[in-house]
Amino acid sequence: MEWNFQTLHLERQQQRVNVRLQRPEVRNAFDSVMIDELTHAFEGLAGDPTVHVVVLSGDGKVFSAGADIQWMRDSIELTEEQNRQDAAKMARMFNAIAEAPFPVIVRAHGAAMGGGAGLVCAGDMTVASSDCIFSFSEVRLGIIPAVISPHALEKIGASEARRWFLTGERFDAATAQRIGMIHEVSETENLDSVVDNWVSELESGGPEAIRAAKKLIREVLSSPRSEVTDLTSRRIAERRATAEGQGGLRAFLDRTPPPWKQPADSSDE
Repeated sequence: MEWNFQTLHLERQQQRVNVRLQRPEVRNAFDSVMIDELTHAFEGLAGDPTVHVVVLSGDGKVFSAGADIQWMRDSIELTEEQNRQDAAKMARMFNAIAEAPFPVIVRAHGAAMGGGAGLVCAGDMTVASSDCIFSFSEVRLGIIPAVISPHALEKIGASEARRWFLTGERFDAATAQRIGMIHEVSETENLDSVVDNWVSELESGGPEAIRAAKKLIREVLSSPRSEVTDLTSRRIAERRATAEGQGGLRAFLDRTPPPWKQPADSSDE
């Protein structure tokens, strides 16, 4: 995958990829270019089995202020059908992040407003700075948090959405953690340490198993109750039959490092 973006900076660190929003002059607000580039980046990384985790962050003073003002101004002139197509592109971007096969860690600081809050909800694990402000602010612009709603509802549930979607009010990081939107609150200077610790914890698990576990969550939540037992039985049987699953179980029983924690064999080099 060739990384040549205008609004993003991507950096590879072994099996980790850092994706950084890079429009600090507009508080990392979305425009059509950033939407296309985030979609391309995550869909491209999804096809690379050597990527084990992606960390999403933002340059400048805030993580993301949501939609770009000029982009919103341009939307006023669009027809309903053009707006529908525009919204579909944004939905595809959020889906690319939420449905990426690898874990996505979000590092939020300063503010995550509107679509920025949607990015937080699309990620798997989020740490936010203690001074970070959140808002599903769309109703205050006379619109609704439509394309981010599937991801937000998965995180905060309908009861909390009934307040925050309808009022559009701002809330702090402690509240975001309480309602399940984020997982940890940290001082800004410690955000990277929290992210690095999570990456280290993810390295303790089998990379194929972590991908399968992420997929399992979505499968179970979207399956009828009557089908869940069969689904979960098949999934664990499949994992037990894989080389990674067998190697991990043997390592646990033998008290040895699992295959994914062992140094690569360089005897044939």
